[in-house]
Amino acid sequence: MADSNLKVEIVYREKFNFEPDNLLPVSNMAFLGKEIPILNKNNGSVYRIANGNSSDSPLLDVNVANKRERGLLGIAVSKNVGKEYIFLYYTESKKTEGGDICPRADYCIPGNEPSGNRVYRYELKRNTLINPKLLLDLPATPGPAHNGGAIQIGPDHNLYIPIGDLLGWYNNKSSTKAQNFQNGTNPDGRAGILRITQDGHIVGHGLLGPNYPLNLYYAYGIRNSFGIDFDPVTGNLWDTENGPDYGDEINLVKPGFNSGWQVVQGIWKPVGIGTGDFVPGDELLNPGNLLVNFEGKGHYSAPEFIWKDTIGPTGIKFFNSDKLGRIYKDDLFVGCFQLGVIFHFDLNKDRTKLRLSGGLNDTIADTSEELKDSVFAAGLGRIADIEVGPDGYMYVLSGYKQKATIFKIAAVKG
Repeated sequence: MADSNLKVEIVYREKFNFEPDNLLPVSNMAFLGKEIPILNKNNGSVYRIANGNSSDSPLLDVNVANKRERGLLGIAVSKNVGKEYIFLYYTESKKTEGGDICPRADYCIPGNEPSGNRVYRYELKRNTLINPKLLLDLPATPGPAHNGGAIQIGPDHNLYIPIGDLLGWYNNKSSTKAQNFQNGTNPDGRAGILRITQDGHIVGHGLLGPNYPLNLYYAYGIRNSFGIDFDPVTGNLWDTENGPDYGDEINLVKPGFNSGWQVVQGIWKPVGIGTGDFVPGDELLNPGNLLVNFEGKGHYSAPEFIWKDTIGPTGIKFFNSDKLGRIYKDDLFVGCFQLGVIFHFDLNKDRTKLRLSGGLNDTIADTSEELKDSVFAAGLGRIADIEVGPDGYMYVLSGYKQKATIFKIAAVKG
């Protein structure tokens, strides 16, 4: 911990199977009272953690395609009158576990495609998830990467679902206008943050247009995101966005937000290098007419923060508690996969910008040295998620030293 008044402790640790060509076996967590449901990404199981121990049997076990970034990817909990709903986002398999064969990060062998990336609502009764209702059926191809999934319930009680482009540049059919291909096909639900009610209905008439699935989009032009959260003070949505080998972002996501992919990432034009990878090209500070705006309904804004060299941002969380000290209350925290670090950011007075200083004044982290004062915690392994517990402390889900681990960050004198 950078702050000597804080401590980190392990509240759960267990070995989950790590598999080649897959991400961490844990992807997301939530809170059910004092219990913590965590998702086993690769085998489709939802386990409950209580008092440092995992339940003997899962709350639920679903069939998932699990290669690369596919799998059981997102969970959200909602309490309604007389009912407790659990929402799950996962790449549903036509077979049992796995089934998809993906020898490369950008290619899967045809004939083994998943059914889709799907959002289901379940009712929790007697420690069992029952009455599944399919709310959203989204593409899971062409590629096995950029599936998103870190769903959240907004202050308006609607569901917000981030989904990446699934390597949409791979063919003409999957290169849509939601990825800012001017001559692309119509949006199909990929490359955005989608919004639906808890019953799976469209909210209003649609921000970008009235027709399905365009009317699902709250934001678009998103390459991939492993984290979204709402500011508890303003209600604004923020996200982390993953660049290719450069240009990871933090964004303020207003309604109709266009993040700019695949025209711009960070402040640079993506240049393909023939292997499915991209490197930064020329600066595009005003991409303007290069972008798709859906008859003026979509609006581009530059990132609020950029890591020039990729760090793999994942969980993003506004810490709506004073249990770590009032200096951290409602501040923004971002975890990263590659460095095992949590970054801490203050916001400006109207909470539309990050309050930055020194070498970060230009909103770009050019070197690790510039980031030194923003490090809140380090050495936590491959961070997947950050949540605030019912006790007001910070909880971190990680693949620390090849084990599924939940850390608790608390005050030394608490």
